Amino acid sequence: MTPSTESDVNKFLNSIELPGIGRTIAEVARIIEAKAANDAILARIELGFPAQNRLEAYRAHIAAALSAETGCEDVSVEMTTKIVAHGVQRNLKPLENVRNVIAIASGKGGVGKSTVAVNVALALVAEGARVGLLDADIYGPSQPHMVGLAGKQPQSEDGKTMRPLEAYGLQVMSIGFLIDADQPMVWRGPMVTSALQQLLHQTTWQDLDYLIVDMPPGTGDIQLTLSQQVPVSGAVIVTTPQNIATLDARKGLAMFRKVSIPVLGVIENMSTHVCSACGHEEPIFGAGGGEKMSQDFDVELLGQLPLDSRIREQTDSGKPTVLADPDSAAAAAYRSAALNMAAAQAAQGRDYASKFPKIVVEDS
Repeated sequence: MTPSTESDVNKFLNSIELPGIGRTIAEVARIIEAKAANDAILARIELGFPAQNRLEAYRAHIAAALSAETGCEDVSVEMTTKIVAHGVQRNLKPLENVRNVIAIASGKGGVGKSTVAVNVALALVAEGARVGLLDADIYGPSQPHMVGLAGKQPQSEDGKTMRPLEAYGLQVMSIGFLIDADQPMVWRGPMVTSALQQLLHQTTWQDLDYLIVDMPPGTGDIQLTLSQQVPVSGAVIVTTPQNIATLDARKGLAMFRKVSIPVLGVIENMSTHVCSACGHEEPIFGAGGGEKMSQDFDVELLGQLPLDSRIREQTDSGKPTVLADPDSAAAAAYRSAALNMAAAQAAQGRDYASKFPKIVVEDS
């Protein structure tokens, strides 16, 4: 085959849409090599998001599409994964040993944001990513209980920094590790932001692909300050379908855009209630709120998650749904939302600032 044919193969490869995420190879991956010679095609592709459980399905889909397009029966597709750092706010420096910080936020409390955050984080771990979870809800830290680490304390080797605790392959840090569970956090805004900065910068994160930040609910001064001081590469808004929840979630989305943080999409939680007795599903909180919000703001609807009593039971037990019942429909919904979120992040611009040399001007 001729070089022009190889060029056509490359072009066609970039146009192939990966099943389940609705994005093309050009958006979320990089073609390392595309050879066309001796009536055979070899393609080597580097995926920009973790999907170790779907690589074989992607590889088969791409090979079949190539064969159908070119008529070539000898098609070989090799796929690897490489998660790179993406850009953060211009005035902030990315965290050391953390490639991407993703904020999980909501305009109000009570929409299940923390449950979504921990299940999405664990879903990314299951796909082969190195993931950390920072509980930024200083007033109501819940992650220690959700991952079965309540009562544990982080260790410090130098008296200045802390090693994150680990659960289920997830690195975790929370103010809940440092205070008594019944102690109220009677702190004003500046103390809260200072505490979060310490948790963020004095934790020795270990080579993370993603740091999932479970943000405090609301859109007030604390949330705005955190959005301006934490180097975030993407944000996800969690809402429920009802109008009251989406009204506040829309404010949260607008807040991130004001501080130049890309909004990766919306996750609609409690979309339908699943009856524990008969399995019947009913949209008790209404329907279409998350979808309308995604359309109005031109962002992706990353997932629609069920309201199921088993999710609450599993999270309360310290073993979230993705781990406790991995074959359930709820776990599949969390995994799909996590994959869509990571793919949306992969489609964002890369961070090249860390690759630039430091320039020092001295008097001669």
